[in-house]
Amino acid sequence: MQNALYVALSAQVAMEKRLNAVANNVANLSTSGYRAEDTRFTALIAQASKGAVAFASSGDTYISQRAGPTIKTDAPLDVAVQGDAWFAVRGANGPVYTRDGRMKMDALGQLRSLTGQPMLDPGGAPILLDPQAGPPTIGRDGSVAQGINQVGAIGLFTLDPKSTLTRAEPNGVTTSLPATPVQDFTRTGVVQGYVEGANVNPVLEMTKLINIQRAFESAASLSAETEQSFSGAIRSLSPQG
Repeated sequence: MQNALYVALSAQVAMEKRLNAVANNVANLSTSGYRAEDTRFTALIAQASKGAVAFASSGDTYISQRAGPTIKTDAPLDVAVQGDAWFAVRGANGPVYTRDGRMKMDALGQLRSLTGQPMLDPGGAPILLDPQAGPPTIGRDGSVAQGINQVGAIGLFTLDPKSTLTRAEPNGVTTSLPATPVQDFTRTGVVQGYVEGANVNPVLEMTKLINIQRAFESAASLSAETEQSFSGAIRSLSPQG
């Protein structure tokens, strides 16, 4: 089989994976704390052919580390991260890290995410407030006070750069390596009354969609031309009669 068909097919597979990532980004434009997905591609060189023929790999999807825009809400239970750190919530199989700092207090005073997961302190324990003591004041270091009493602290965690991040719905991640509680709040901290928006650039994502569509059409045309050349070769080599 001609290399052109393999090249076209590999390109179509790669474009489909990239299209899924872009579509997921567009669908989460308004999701607080959402980190965009992107895809890395590498070239595979065909060793069997006489010349160097490059095939596209299927691509590796990764989660962008860019911070999203900070949006003011003035809500006392809304917090945003400043710097390279994450909040932690309790997941079914361990901590889930998120940049979504929208919280609520349940009837017992426990701080939870909007999806109902307990927010965790620096030690990985749930945070319990007094539901009768009014809205809390949250400091840059995550400390939570009601009146003159400090009642807990919201944990901030840094993720190991070597860790593999896996998407955890709706807008969190799990890590392959343990996260580290933040202790130096010089460059990293919490700001109350704000939330972080998605780090998705809608104009850029729409541009990607257009480029992907054009690339897919080019690969489809190459496949069609290759098939036509096959058909022509078969007809010319077939015995007449």
